[in-house]
Amino acid sequence: MTGGKLASSLPAGWKRCLLGEICEAGGGGIQTGPFGSQLHASDYVPVGIPSIMPQNIGDNRIVADGIARISEEDAIRLSKYRVEPGDIVYSRRGDVERRALIRSSEDGWLCGTGCLRVRLGDGPADPAFVAFYLGTPEAREWIVRHAHGATMPNLNTSILAACPIVVPPLPEQRAIAGVLSALDDKIELNRKMNATLEAMARALFRDWFVDFGPTRAKMQGRPPYLAPEIWSLFPDRLDDEGKPEGWEMSEIGKEATAVGGSTPSTKEPAYWGGNINWATPKDLSSLKAPVLLETSRTITEAGLEKISSGLLPEGTVLLSSRAPIGYVAIAAVPVAVNQGFIALKCEGRLSKEFVWQWLHAFMDEIKGNANGSTFQEISKKNFRPLPVVVPSEPARSAFDAIVSPMLERIIANERESRTLAQTRDLLLPRLMSGELRVAEAEKIVEEAL
Repeated sequence: MTGGKLASSLPAGWKRCLLGEICEAGGGGIQTGPFGSQLHASDYVPVGIPSIMPQNIGDNRIVADGIARISEEDAIRLSKYRVEPGDIVYSRRGDVERRALIRSSEDGWLCGTGCLRVRLGDGPADPAFVAFYLGTPEAREWIVRHAHGATMPNLNTSILAACPIVVPPLPEQRAIAGVLSALDDKIELNRKMNATLEAMARALFRDWFVDFGPTRAKMQGRPPYLAPEIWSLFPDRLDDEGKPEGWEMSEIGKEATAVGGSTPSTKEPAYWGGNINWATPKDLSSLKAPVLLETSRTITEAGLEKISSGLLPEGTVLLSSRAPIGYVAIAAVPVAVNQGFIALKCEGRLSKEFVWQWLHAFMDEIKGNANGSTFQEISKKNFRPLPVVVPSEPARSAFDAIVSPMLERIIANERESRTLAQTRDLLLPRLMSGELRVAEAEKIVEEAL
C-alpha cells in the first residue's frame, strides 16, 4: 500500500499499523476456520447453527440464502470457530479480497471451512471502521497481491495480519463508519424490500396460474379470499384438461418471441468497448434482484451487427440456457446477449411480468427438456413447445395490475442502490485517507438519501 493515497501524509492523531497489531492490542486474533477433516459434508443438517462458507460472504455482509447448517453438538465441538458481532470473515481462497462484518443477527454462527475470522477484541479500533477500511481499493489490492497461488489466490492468517491499516482516533473511526453504514443500511433495506416484493409476485402467480387456487376454492365452496372484482374473474370449475374453464392451453414459443444471441469476435477490438450492453449468464449470476441494469462488457455498433438477434428492448425477459440453466432477469435497459440465453420478447398476450413468473414456476420442466453431455442446455427448439396456460384477458390484466408496480419498485430500488453504492465507493477512500472530513461526507450522504 506504500505510495498509495492511504499511505500519504495523515491528519493529526491518525496512525499506521498492521491488522495483526490491532487484533493483538485488543486481545483478539486471526483464526482459520475448521479444516475438512473436522467438518464433513455429511455433518450438515437441515436445521441447526449456520456455518459461513466463502459463498456466503457478500459485500461486507453475510448472505444467508442457502447457508449450510450444523448440529448443536457440532457447534459445541467447534466452539472455537464461532463468530460474534464485530468479527470480520474472509474467504481463504478465490475471491480473497471479499469480507463481511458479523452483525448481531449472526452471533454464534460458525466461521466455516474455507474461511478466516478476524477478531479485533477491545483494542483501539472500531470493527465497522476496519471492515470498511478493508474494502478500500488499496486494501483489497494489497490482499490480492500478497495472497499465494498462481491459479487461485490463497489467504492465510499471516498475510492478513500483515495487512497495513490506517487508524484515526476512535471517535472519528465511529463517525466515519456511521456515515458509510447509513448508505449500506439503505442498500440492504432495498435488497430486503425487493426480496419481499419478488416473493409476493411469485406466490400470487403460483396461486392464480399454477395451483388455480381461486377456482379450486369456488369448487370446494370455500369463502372468497380476494376482492370481489378480482374473485369474479376466475372460473367456477376446471375443464377436462385440469385448467380453469375457458382458459387456453398454448405453447410458450407462440406467446413470446424466443431468440438467442452470440459473441462478436474477441480478436476484433472494433467490436468491443462501446456503449451497448452485452450480457452473459455471469451478469445474471451476481444480481441481487431480478433486473439487469448494466453488463460487465459492452460492444460497439459494429459488434452489434454480428449478433443476429440485435439489440433487445427494455422489458425483455432473459433466461440463461446453459452453464447453468435457470438464471432469470428482466432487462431494465436495451441489451444484446451472448449464446448462453433464451431471450423472450413479450409482445403478445403474455406480459413480461407473467413470463418472468412463469419461468420460475416451471423451471423444473424447463430443465427437464435440456440435453447435453458436457453441460446441460435447453435449446430454443426444445423450449418453444413447452405448454403454458393462457388465462382470460381480465385475469391476466388483474395480475399485471398488481405485479407491474412491484416490478417498477424493484427496478427503482435497484437503481437507487446502485447510485448509493457508487456514492459509498467514492467516499470510502477519501474518508479513509483523511482527504474528506466526516462533516463534508455527511452532507453528501444526506443528499444521496
